[in-house]
Amino acid sequence: MAEFRIKVNGQVHSVDVLPDTPVLWVLRDNLGLTGTKFGCGIAQCGACTVFLDGQPLRSCSLPVSGLGNGEITTIEGLTGREGEAVRNAWIARDVPQCGYCQSGQIMSAVALLKQIKKPTDRDIDLAMNGNLCRCATYVRIRAAIHEAAKLLES
Repeated sequence: MAEFRIKVNGQVHSVDVLPDTPVLWVLRDNLGLTGTKFGCGIAQCGACTVFLDGQPLRSCSLPVSGLGNGEITTIEGLTGREGEAVRNAWIARDVPQCGYCQSGQIMSAVALLKQIKKPTDRDIDLAMNGNLCRCATYVRIRAAIHEAAKLLES
């Protein structure tokens, strides 16, 4: 065990864990931030997506020792215009079905809209590739991202 100081959602936390503990489990088990989900454990499904210094990252595959001084943002700490627009569009388009993948989907959608203000279908498909939805709500996800982009125009 080792003590790590990590910054999550603007707050510094001290956790005593093994250095190879995935960030996902530190978030869920040590900090009680359960919005980030475990899906596959091999960084392929996107359910565990968080931001590391503003960039999307699969938290199941990054050991806590690899964080350095980086700052993690989880779905619980998501703020800003893009986050609000995506949340509103998700509700308006009734995107979630089971909801399990949605925090990862939302984090990836926000990251896309921070980079590309008016994404095309192809932009969306490329950015969301690797975010799996068991319920196959991909059409609603794409429509919600387009709607969020429109909300950001105003």
